[in-house]
Amino acid sequence: MVKSYRVLKLQQILVFILYICLYQNILNASQKPEPGISYSYTNHKCFAITPTELISIRESFNNLIDNTGNGAIRGSVVDSTNGEALAFGNVLIKELNIGASTDSRGYFRIPSITSNKTYTLIVSYVGYETKEISVYIAPDKITDINIELSPKAIQFKPVEKIGERMVEKNATDIGLQRISIKDLKLMPKGVEMDIFRSIQYLPGVQSTGDVSARYYVRGGSSNENLVILNGVTLYNPFHALGLFSVIDPDMINNVEFYKGGFTAEYGGRLSSVLNVITKDGNKKDYSTKISSSFITGKALIEGPIPDGSFIVTGRKSYKSSNVYKKFLDEKNVPINFYDLGFKLNYSSPKFVKGGKFVIHGFSSQDKLNNNNSLQQDINWSNKMFGLRWFQVTDIPLFYEIGLSWSNFEGNVVPNLSYVKPKSNKVDDLSMNMHFSYIFESKNELEFGLDLSDIDTKLFLQNSLGAVSDIGTHGTSISIFGKYKFLETENFGADFGSRLNISTLSQSENNKLFFEPRLSLTYRLFPWLALKGAWGIYSQEITTLSDENEVISVFEPWIITPRYIPASSAIHYTIGTKAEITNNFSIDIQGYYKILKNIPTINDNKIVSSDSDLLPASGESYGWEFLLIFNEEPFSLTTSYSLGWSYKHLNGWTYYPRYDTRNTVDILGAINLGAGWQFSIMWIYNTGRPFTQSLGYYDKLYFDDLYTAGSLLENFKPFSILSDKNLGRLPQYHRLDLSLSKSFYFFGFKFDLEGSIINLYDRANIFYFDRNTGRRINMLPFLPTATVSIEI
Repeated sequence: MVKSYRVLKLQQILVFILYICLYQNILNASQKPEPGISYSYTNHKCFAITPTELISIRESFNNLIDNTGNGAIRGSVVDSTNGEALAFGNVLIKELNIGASTDSRGYFRIPSITSNKTYTLIVSYVGYETKEISVYIAPDKITDINIELSPKAIQFKPVEKIGERMVEKNATDIGLQRISIKDLKLMPKGVEMDIFRSIQYLPGVQSTGDVSARYYVRGGSSNENLVILNGVTLYNPFHALGLFSVIDPDMINNVEFYKGGFTAEYGGRLSSVLNVITKDGNKKDYSTKISSSFITGKALIEGPIPDGSFIVTGRKSYKSSNVYKKFLDEKNVPINFYDLGFKLNYSSPKFVKGGKFVIHGFSSQDKLNNNNSLQQDINWSNKMFGLRWFQVTDIPLFYEIGLSWSNFEGNVVPNLSYVKPKSNKVDDLSMNMHFSYIFESKNELEFGLDLSDIDTKLFLQNSLGAVSDIGTHGTSISIFGKYKFLETENFGADFGSRLNISTLSQSENNKLFFEPRLSLTYRLFPWLALKGAWGIYSQEITTLSDENEVISVFEPWIITPRYIPASSAIHYTIGTKAEITNNFSIDIQGYYKILKNIPTINDNKIVSSDSDLLPASGESYGWEFLLIFNEEPFSLTTSYSLGWSYKHLNGWTYYPRYDTRNTVDILGAINLGAGWQFSIMWIYNTGRPFTQSLGYYDKLYFDDLYTAGSLLENFKPFSILSDKNLGRLPQYHRLDLSLSKSFYFFGFKFDLEGSIINLYDRANIFYFDRNTGRRINMLPFLPTATVSIEI
């Protein structure tokens, strides 16, 4: 008698829960348990099961995987020259016209395949030779296969293209952008390639000028963006006054960027998630790459180790560069920075079958030393270390366990200046577990645990010299679960929630325990999909950001004070994606975001009892349009954003300084052959808000009474400002060009890249100096170049 579908699925889930509670190695068929020994999962004897009973449970579970006798294919896709995972590649069964995409680790799985047949597996990836493999599907078995693809004889080295993922008809991916390293290379560099600057060209992402890599997503502040490097939070990911990020593009394997509506596995931020996975390192041979630009020199070393690989990257700024003056209004700021990262991978079936172990670390430091006792010095650093274990089991279960430490430290050293000292430190010790089970129906169940113990310290000094620490310590414990309904071809749903068991601030005001999320996709026609997402998000850690600062050098992190409830946001997103042809697509998205309890500096603080921060609210909404055309050797990407952002504080509504009404980005590229690539980009946006000056008066400052020669010398001009951000700067636009050449010479791989920023030398205003009334412009006509050599 055939069991009903519901009963079968219920049994599957029950046996699955029991299975993951047991010690995995006991179930390994290669092990021979000793007769008469009882094994228990934990010391408190929650299970006491004999090996015979364990084997019986496993056989029952395998029978429940597919009651119809179907089979499945599981495996990985890697580069044949170095073993690097090829993320978001395409795997298709030719006879059935069904397939899957590889994930960020290069893994894929195709369930519920009619067994006792041989099929043709077509594996493809942009920039690689398509491969066809014959695979026999046995009943009630998962067929493992590892596939190596060979790069085409083109100008780009392996793994410089993150593949365009197979168009899955029911993919619930609204708000998600996968960023190609090839696309990064095509964009004008702004001195050198940088992932954060490239994000600013996506629809819905704004910046405040050429001199900063800080980005603002759909009306949210920059501290509402979560940056994850190999699963670990990176707190201050900026170099050199924010000119570019600390993440060296040479170490990146793949990037996923969620502009909003991100699903339940991500938490802790309100606006966006940038998830960066670095390369594993060359598993086939040792190699070295050396690069130089006008600002930095860097090196990369990678190679194999027994049953694994390693990669080490390092970058160091030059002590002096005239390019800095172009960014910083002809000021020779003594910027000095470095970053260093490494990753070590190990995978051996003799140790743990199906397991992969990763040890990774990262360090960066910036020093702004003026060499002048009358001026302040600023320095900050990031440190990171992590351990990760990724496991593929004999059942359709993947899980990953990680343990990490992330540290940020920043200091303002006043020397003999009148600036007050400031010191900030963040220590984040985290553990996370993520389980993913794939049903034969193609549906997926994911759940996990995130635990973070965060300690923040912020030392400030008032005008009388008294030092106070407004930092605190907290522990966050969250569990999440979600179910992806993918069994019907034209409809997909991802619904789940986060449950915050313990919060960082432990405030009684923090009542946001549940964070439900929902993403939907319905394919109306084969070429047209309708998509939507809704979700609630919370954030309990923030920076002290002064919205009036033109260039934000140092933004200290703190846990939100107990007197302010946790920040929260609600995302509403709708959209449609039309694949007009295989080479032409149009993506349209609309969003509406509500923000509550956003910590904002109290500009009207008078006495010490007044709060340093006030809870503000906000809202943002708009539309985004993205057009992509790819027909070798040409490609064209055009985006347009129309958006509104508002902030509400103490009954007053104003525009934040990153509110930009209209934004247009047009990028064209052509493969000229013989290793030559050319690209052109035009950028346009309407003016950003600013606060206008109405006048000034001479204000008496008492802080300097004992150091000044005369009381009259303490009178200084003080600006009288109009209502906040009511003015608008003029419109902004510029044209950039880029040309690159790749070639081999005496066995060495050379990459030469040249860019011209602001080709027609547009005088785009940055700000007005209130003290002098002088106009400060952004980047002028600026040629740059980068050269790299690979051994």
